[in-house]
Amino acid sequence: MTDRPGTNSNAALLQKLGGIIFMGTPEFAVASLQKMVEAGCNIAAVVTAPDRPAGRGMELQQSAVKKYALEKGLRILQPEKLKSPEFIDALRSLNARLQVVVAFRMLPEVVWNMPPLGTINVHGSLLPQYRGAAPINWAIINGEKFTGVTTFKLQHEIDTGNILLQEKIDIRDDETAGELHDEMKEVGADLLVRTLAGIASDNIAEVPQSQTTDSGALKHAPKIFTETCTINWQHTANEIYNLIRGLSPYPAAFTTLHEKKLKIFRAEKENRNNSAETGSVETDGKTYLRFACLDGYISITELQLEGKKKMKVEDFLRGYRFP
Repeated sequence: MTDRPGTNSNAALLQKLGGIIFMGTPEFAVASLQKMVEAGCNIAAVVTAPDRPAGRGMELQQSAVKKYALEKGLRILQPEKLKSPEFIDALRSLNARLQVVVAFRMLPEVVWNMPPLGTINVHGSLLPQYRGAAPINWAIINGEKFTGVTTFKLQHEIDTGNILLQEKIDIRDDETAGELHDEMKEVGADLLVRTLAGIASDNIAEVPQSQTTDSGALKHAPKIFTETCTINWQHTANEIYNLIRGLSPYPAAFTTLHEKKLKIFRAEKENRNNSAETGSVETDGKTYLRFACLDGYISITELQLEGKKKMKVEDFLRGYRFP
């Protein structure tokens, strides 16, 4: 029987790693930091993004990771430039034996190669598949039935380091990127603690990614741009449905309705023959709003018209007047 994170024996094992520097910024990274703290890791410092002005008042906003670190009284570093001599000196002074990176910026070699035990990254896919900035989105956009989380050692090329541990996650047919994100951050946090315990007990073997799959079959996960989010109604219902799921809730797939931008967060697909022109709109003005595509329809269930709030389609139709 293995110890759960947070038990005394597991904490004693993790303490053998010495000081660990954690690097992360968004909510996704908070779960990993929290599990590390609860498991008894010695967090030497937390590195996160500088406070940025945001919102209507443009007030300085702290990252989700910084807010948690402040609650726990952890030391916080917020460098503007990761190569700055001041930041490098601050890292060296901590004498950390290991670094953990979750949803953070690309690190220069002088940073990721600093600790004797290396730098571990938590990535939202089963590497080497879906290397890149948006693995959760692209797995759903491409209609995958499963994905996973990988812990690996950082090296020169992004997302190419030796694999430590992996865990598979099934993707539901109606699951959105936001829902998968929330599930994955918890699975990833637990996998990270298991990885750290394995390193501390010296029973994890690093596996080069070249030994895990045919390099000619790799799928990538580049950053999402505006053109990625634009719905092409000449595609199939299944392709459009997956695009909507893969971009919900952010940044959201969109089209236009009477020359106004219409974001679509949830929809249903109707695979059937139709003679309607692709992109044309059908509605009864009360219960349904659907767009014709190559082989059927996409019936919208949750949307946001430019200048309006996000709402269910029934609420939208009650207040919208079609020209």
